[in-house]
Amino acid sequence: MENFDNIIIGSGQAGTPLAFKLASKGQTVAFIEKEHYGGTCLNTGCTPTKAYVASARRIWEARHGDALGIYIPKGASANLQNIKERKDALIKGSVDGIAESIKKNDKITAFRGEARFTGNKEVFVAGKTLSAERIFINVGGRPRIPQEYRSAGPLTNKSILELTELPEHLVVVGGGYIGLEFGQMFARFGSKVTIVERGDRIISKEDEDVSQAIQEALEADGVDFRLKANCMAARRLDNGKVEVTVDCDSGKPTVVGTHVLLAIGRDPNADLLDLEKTGVETDNKGFIKVSETLETNVKGIFAMGDCNGQGAFTHTSYNDFQIVDNQLFGDGSRTLSDRITTYGLFVDPPLGRVGMTLAEAKEKGKKILTNTRPMSKVARAREKGETRGLMRVVVDADSEKILGASILGTGGDEIIQGITNLMYSGSSYQVLRDSVQIHPTVSELLPTLLEGLK
Repeated sequence: MENFDNIIIGSGQAGTPLAFKLASKGQTVAFIEKEHYGGTCLNTGCTPTKAYVASARRIWEARHGDALGIYIPKGASANLQNIKERKDALIKGSVDGIAESIKKNDKITAFRGEARFTGNKEVFVAGKTLSAERIFINVGGRPRIPQEYRSAGPLTNKSILELTELPEHLVVVGGGYIGLEFGQMFARFGSKVTIVERGDRIISKEDEDVSQAIQEALEADGVDFRLKANCMAARRLDNGKVEVTVDCDSGKPTVVGTHVLLAIGRDPNADLLDLEKTGVETDNKGFIKVSETLETNVKGIFAMGDCNGQGAFTHTSYNDFQIVDNQLFGDGSRTLSDRITTYGLFVDPPLGRVGMTLAEAKEKGKKILTNTRPMSKVARAREKGETRGLMRVVVDADSEKILGASILGTGGDEIIQGITNLMYSGSSYQVLRDSVQIHPTVSELLPTLLEGLK
């Protein structure tokens, strides 16, 4: 038995900064990682996919120069091998940096392997039993692969990043955030892409006009959509191709492609930990239940990141670290309920989102003020030749506080941050309405947007 002050299981965006923070306070840390330092974001999520998005954007620009008077006679093509190598180099630099920092820190002891609980404060890994009074679980999640797809050998968000040759026809099952990003980027690389979605529209959590605008943007890149797919499954054909059952109200009942990407959600890795040995409770979806301070029902055991079901983003995972850090070493004021939901969809044009959609605000019965303006009204968007999308803001009429916003358009993933900051400040929308914005920028439409609330 090896004893530590703390055990951290998983090196994602909550576990890694916490390990170094605890070490800086003179506490010993057993730091367990079964695969790669950095978690999903660094290895199979944000870093690699945004590198691919950048490559897809570059080829789009090369093919659309004529709209701005630029002509590239030979056109452009994608080399997936080179795109992958660039991605791998980006990841390696960050992973190696984490590993080197751990190696140099005499308070952190690294263990490689899959951890399993043997008791409330005991963990078995790599042939050793470790104990600590505080244990932090940061084990993330994995792609969901239902039985009806397994015989087809589907790609996931992880394995598709290892391809070195472009799929001839990529069938993406799932019209959510992951499926849309991969669908657009591979269409731009040169693959034929079909996105199959069970619902009657993509990303149904967004307002309908936002969903429609995003679908139209992807269709402009050549992506086909099969919606209302009410009986989905996949199988490998004798010729090596894959057949996805769609059974829609109209069109062919199946889609046949060369590759299928499954993007229908992720499951938490909590079930790999033998939590039944601890008494730690999970919900009906397998997520670890936590309090406002990220502690489980077992005192001294915390759950952070994707495995607690309180957010599925890198920034929410890092915020989990900030909450725990504040509880351990700060004034204890930071909690989960402080967090405002915000995220981006990194298609092109990107979507920046914060707070409620218009539909959600209406459902809650709030008295609201709102305004929507098309990106075609933004001078900078017209100058850039990128007028797809819209801006929308939703305001509480009584408190004058912004309830939410959707910015779909060029720079939308960055512009949303200004609204997010205003919401965290608790200020009236009038602060932004009366501000002076730089011209010519996309953000300068925000005051005009807020002047026109109805």
